[in-house]
Amino acid sequence: MTSLPGMSTPNRYFDRHFDSEAVKILPGEYFATRDPTIIVTVLGSCVSVCLRDPITKIGGMNHFLLPNDEFVTSGEMNTSARYGTYAMELLINELLKMGAARNRLEAKVFGGGNVLQGLTINNVGERNSEFVLDYLKIEKIPVLARDLLGPYPRKVYFFPGTGEVKVRKIKAMHNTTILDRESEYRMRIKDTPSAGDVDLFE
Repeated sequence: MTSLPGMSTPNRYFDRHFDSEAVKILPGEYFATRDPTIIVTVLGSCVSVCLRDPITKIGGMNHFLLPNDEFVTSGEMNTSARYGTYAMELLINELLKMGAARNRLEAKVFGGGNVLQGLTINNVGERNSEFVLDYLKIEKIPVLARDLLGPYPRKVYFFPGTGEVKVRKIKAMHNTTILDRESEYRMRIKDTPSAGDVDLFE
């Protein structure tokens, strides 16, 4: 269980519906496992990438948001894009340390909803979605499934053992927890978008 610097650690619980151990990750966190553990998150404007090696069945998920609205300046990545790259590399590195092979990694991508109040004009979810798809294309990691954009938050269940992902659209929010978490996370990271480079295992 790991999180980006300054973030909390994911929560373990038993999911009665699926009769399985589960881990819930919040904005800024990621989790990788070789065990039959469900990884769960709730996404608004943030994106999550579910990565898996289908041979070893090692898989993981992250949950991140680009801290700025612009991620390309004069043809070069700015700190916002570097943060997204850092979040991806942390997850990939964890999978490789566990024994996954980089050339076998497969991705499923979710989130990027237009749900953050006051930020709709900046297309925050769209920019996050665009970044993660571009990153995976550059890294030659195939995207087997995606559910991006739209007006609703999503609850995502990832089953690393099988690679299955279940997504539930949250069309009626009874409180502002999702928006509050993402807004707080966005404020936390906007001034410190990257904590350095990650040395990747081969």
